[in-house]
Amino acid sequence: MRKSIRYRLFWGISLFIIIIIGLSWILNTKLLDKYYLYKEKEMITESVKDLDDYYGSINNDILVNKLEELENKLNANIFIYSNNGETRYTTYNIRGRGMNSPWNIRLSKLGEANLANGKTVFEIQKHTKLQTEFLVMGYQLNNSDILLVQVPMAAVAETLKVANDFYLYIAIFSIIIGGIISFYFSKKFTKPIVELNRITKDIANLDFSKKSDIRSEDEIGELAENINVLSFKLDNTINNLNLANTKLQEDIEKERRIDKMRKEFISNVSHELKTPISLIKGYSEGLKDNVAEDKESRGFYCDVIIDEASKMDNLVKDLLHLSKIESGHLDLKEQSFDICKLTNEVLMKYEPIFQEKAINLKANGFKAVNVMGDKGKIERVLKNYINNAIDHTINEKDIIVGIYEEMEEVKVSVFNTGKTIPEEEIDNLWDSFYKLDKARSRKYGGTGLGLAIVKGIIKLHDGKLGVDNKKNGVEFWFKIKKDK
Repeated sequence: MRKSIRYRLFWGISLFIIIIIGLSWILNTKLLDKYYLYKEKEMITESVKDLDDYYGSINNDILVNKLEELENKLNANIFIYSNNGETRYTTYNIRGRGMNSPWNIRLSKLGEANLANGKTVFEIQKHTKLQTEFLVMGYQLNNSDILLVQVPMAAVAETLKVANDFYLYIAIFSIIIGGIISFYFSKKFTKPIVELNRITKDIANLDFSKKSDIRSEDEIGELAENINVLSFKLDNTINNLNLANTKLQEDIEKERRIDKMRKEFISNVSHELKTPISLIKGYSEGLKDNVAEDKESRGFYCDVIIDEASKMDNLVKDLLHLSKIESGHLDLKEQSFDICKLTNEVLMKYEPIFQEKAINLKANGFKAVNVMGDKGKIERVLKNYINNAIDHTINEKDIIVGIYEEMEEVKVSVFNTGKTIPEEEIDNLWDSFYKLDKARSRKYGGTGLGLAIVKGIIKLHDGKLGVDNKKNGVEFWFKIKKDK
C-alpha cells in the first residue's frame, strides 16, 4: 500500500519526539542522581564559604541565627569543632539532644583525620543505629575550626523520585502534544504538496484549467508559480499545435479536394469536348467523303459542325472566365448603377425567346435602386439565372423576376415553375460541371459551369446567393450591396 508523504512525515516527527524523550528519560534516570548530588555539593560548598567569610567576626547569637538559616536552606545538620575536638556548635545541642553523642564523636574524628591539612572532604556515611545514609561534608574554617555538614540522603532520593515522576508526566504530555503538533504540521506542510501533485496529474492528462493559488515565499511557493507558468505555456503550445494541426489537416483536405477537382475537371472537360469533337470529326469526314450528296444535306452537316464548334467555344470561354475567378485574377470594375434598369434591359433581350417558348414573364417589386458593383458581371449573373429558368420551366411555364430592397442590400430573384431540386443536391449546384439533368443540359447546350461562375462573381462582390424550393417551382436569388 502506498504511504503518503503526510503519513510518513507525521510518523517521522512523532518517532523523533519519542526518541528524544526516551533518551532524555534514560539520561535522567542514570545521571540525574549524580548531577543532583554534584549540585548539592556545590551549593553546600558555596554556602559554607559564605559562612567562613564572617565566621569569628560576629557574636555568638548572630552566628547561631546564621547557622540556623544555613541549616534550613540546606536541610542539613551542622557541627563545628575546634582543633582539639571541642564542640563549638551542634544541631543536636539546639534541639536538646546533647553534645557528646557517638555520632558527633564520629564526625569529629572524620574531621580531625581528613581536614588537618585544610582540605574539603565529602563522604557518604551510614548511621549505625538508624541504618540511614547521609552526605557529610568536612570543611576547615579560616580559624582552623572544622565544620561538618550532614545532609540526609533520603531527602535527596525523595527529591530525585519526585523529579523522575514529574518528568514521566511531562514525557507523556509531550508525546501527546507533540503528536498533535506533528499531525497539524505534517498536514499543513504537505497540503500544498498534495495540491501541486493533483495539479500535475491534471497537467499530465492535458487538463490545464487548474491553477495553484499557493503564495508562500519559499521553495514550495516558487514551485507552485513555476507549475502555473509551465501549465500556461503547455496550454498555449498545445493549443498552437492543435491549431497548426487543424490547419494542416484543412490544407491536406483542401489539397485532396483540389486534386479531386483537378481530376474531375480534366475528366469533365474531356467529356464535354469529346462529344462536339466527335461530331465535328464525323460530319467533317462525311463532307470529305461526299456522304451528303445534295446541297440541303451538306448544309445540315455544316450547321452541325458550326453548332458544335460554338458549344466548344462557349465552353472554353467559360473555363477561362472561371479560371480567372478562382485564381483571383478577375478584376471588378465597380460602379453605381440601377439594378432595376439593368434587369429590364436583360429581359428585353429575351422577349423573343419568351414568346417562342410561350413563357409567361412576370416582374415584381421593380423600383429604381442603385447598387455598387461590376455592371457587366452582374448582367452575366442575371443571364445565367434566366437561361437556367428558361431551360427548366415546365407546366404553366411561368418565370417571375423580383427585385426587393432591404436594409443595406438588394435581393434579385428568378423563379420558374417546374420540378423542385432534391435537398441533398442543392449544395452541389454551385460546383463546376455539375448537371442535375445531364440529358436536358446536353439538349440546351449547358456546360455545367454557369452556376459556378455565378457563385464566383457574387463572392467577389461580397454578396450572398442561394436557391429555394417553392410549392410549384424553384427560385434562384442573389444579394448585392446598395450604393450608400
